[in-house]
Amino acid sequence: MKKQEESAEAEKVPCKVCLKEIPQSEAKVVEAEDYIMNFCGLDCYEQWQKQKGEKK
Repeated sequence: MKKQEESAEAEKVPCKVCLKEIPQSEAKVVEAEDYIMNFCGLDCYEQWQKQKGEKK
């Protein structure tokens, strides 16, 4: 049973915007430039896109 718990914890990734821990299988994944970013949902993804646009 302990291996299942460790496996479940290892599959979580932080959202790029809010840093909420989310299961990798549920993450919205965007390949950006040279790496992959994970988002917990469309709200965080849209917020990231707005922030990215302001930096240009």
